[in-house]
Amino acid sequence: MSYHDEQESIESLKAWWTQWGNATTWIVLVALVAAAGWNGWNYWQRHQAAEASVLYDQVQQAIDANDKAKITRIASDMEDKFGGSAYGQMTALAAAKALYMAGDEAAAKAQLQWAVDHAKDDEFRQIAKLRLAALLLDEKAYDQGLALLAEPQSDAFKGVVADGRGDLLAAQGKRNDARAAYKLALDSLPKNDTSARQLIQFKLDALGG
Repeated sequence: MSYHDEQESIESLKAWWTQWGNATTWIVLVALVAAAGWNGWNYWQRHQAAEASVLYDQVQQAIDANDKAKITRIASDMEDKFGGSAYGQMTALAAAKALYMAGDEAAAKAQLQWAVDHAKDDEFRQIAKLRLAALLLDEKAYDQGLALLAEPQSDAFKGVVADGRGDLLAAQGKRNDARAAYKLALDSLPKNDTSARQLIQFKLDALGG
């Protein structure tokens, strides 16, 4: 390339940079910031998951030791710090079961209610509703239990929810409604779930009619 051609190239580059250089710099900076932000987000997510995993192990140890106070404390920490994670909803269900077995139904209900309100996955939320409805059945809070199970359910939970509603309705003395709920449960449960179907059929037979 001759000196003259080189100078023309330099002048063309300067002219281009004068027109587009500032915008190009911003585009590059935005891309770099986005990449750094994405990497930072992934690191934060991994860090959060690791900390939540440690806390979940601690609550499992407290459950094994039947340490009710520690279960409650760690579950509260998990909900405050990592309530949006899968570990948060798993902890709530595990803590509720342990607290119920320890005789603290109020604390168990609080954990289940937290899962109903905050669980990210529908499966965990539905399980929490079913368990909470069972506790409300024990307390004879039938209307509360029915309201809890009134929302439309996914096909996977339709049978067990109908069974739970049948129990609440039967306890209220609403035999016809209870029969309808049990029949829906039988229609919805898989044919190979023989133990659950036999139990529901027993309850349906006990209602007569």
